[in-house]
Amino acid sequence: MDKETLINEQADNAIILDGFDDAILGIVNEFGNGSRVLYSTEKIIQTLRDRDGMSEEEAIEYYDFNILGMYAGEQNPVFLVNDFEN
Repeated sequence: MDKETLINEQADNAIILDGFDDAILGIVNEFGNGSRVLYSTEKIIQTLRDRDGMSEEEAIEYYDFNILGMYAGEQNPVFLVNDFEN
């Protein structure tokens, strides 16, 4: 099952970050609040560096303020800080 199908079937109404599909690790099911998309912090920062040409410091600052600090509702994305997949 691809990520798009997984999200459509398992994370109804979850907030999805545009342009960061490669950073999706899975779905978190939270009792009472529905499902949320789980992202790799490391992969988001790497995407900002590769795609947008940011330095590591700029990417971290952008992530902290614009992505981690975003509140879009109860089904806001969640972020894994220590990604041990790499």
